[in-house]
Amino acid sequence: MNEDRSTNGSGRGWLERISQAFSGTLRNRQDLITEIQGAHDRGLLDSDALAMTLGALHMNDQQVRDVLIPRSQMQVVQQDADVRSILPQVVESGHSRFPVVGEDRDEVVGILLAKDLLRCFTAEYAATQVSDLMRPVVVVPESKRLNVLLKEFREQRHHMAMVIDEYGGISGLVTIEDVLEEIVGDIDDEHDDEEEETLVMQTGPGRFLVQALTPIDEFNEAFATQLSDEEFDTVGGLVLAAFGRLPNSGETVEIGGLNITIKAADKRRIHQLTVQMPA
Repeated sequence: MNEDRSTNGSGRGWLERISQAFSGTLRNRQDLITEIQGAHDRGLLDSDALAMTLGALHMNDQQVRDVLIPRSQMQVVQQDADVRSILPQVVESGHSRFPVVGEDRDEVVGILLAKDLLRCFTAEYAATQVSDLMRPVVVVPESKRLNVLLKEFREQRHHMAMVIDEYGGISGLVTIEDVLEEIVGDIDDEHDDEEEETLVMQTGPGRFLVQALTPIDEFNEAFATQLSDEEFDTVGGLVLAAFGRLPNSGETVEIGGLNITIKAADKRRIHQLTVQMPA
């Protein structure tokens, strides 16, 4: 029994197990992408799994500079600031980690964790300045590949790194969430602003802007169509299946008598569609 488990179980890498599910004629990564898209066409992968798998593959080509938060948008705290004076900033921002700077933003001397501020309000801890609480800073170059950074984040248990350019200046920061979003899409938390988005909006005679996350039943109601929602929940999933791959912006497909054009899409998923009704 133990021998069977070592042969068929977790002893093999995930890539080996996936590769054995394919045709065995893969010569390069494009062949692998084609096989993965074919698996989606055959119903072996749903739309979300397809997007995440392709996102993971594309991440090998991306660098930290592609996802970093620019220096101008960083929420920083001064190392000599009184811990109580920064509480309004910490609460309002909703962030859990903050770069700690010295005289300017190029002098990042540490990282402050919001949870560490709680220790300042206990009788056993008498920290008064941010410098008493800050943790070591991790620095990475803009050119580091995202798959390498993700591995380092996991192995070293870091969640944030400062990014430097070729001259050693601070370009911005990157978090583990920024990297994971390249695979799974946007990750919203309780502090992210919730903007009420119109799912279907008319932009001209017989022409509409449609969010890809529009439920199929709402799409049917808006356009008097009878598209099936048995296999897909959203119109984006339906369009993705019609293409059989992740389409590029500007590509068009006909579904239910409607001309549907990709308005906005990235390497992971479709975001917006333009729908033109027949004249």
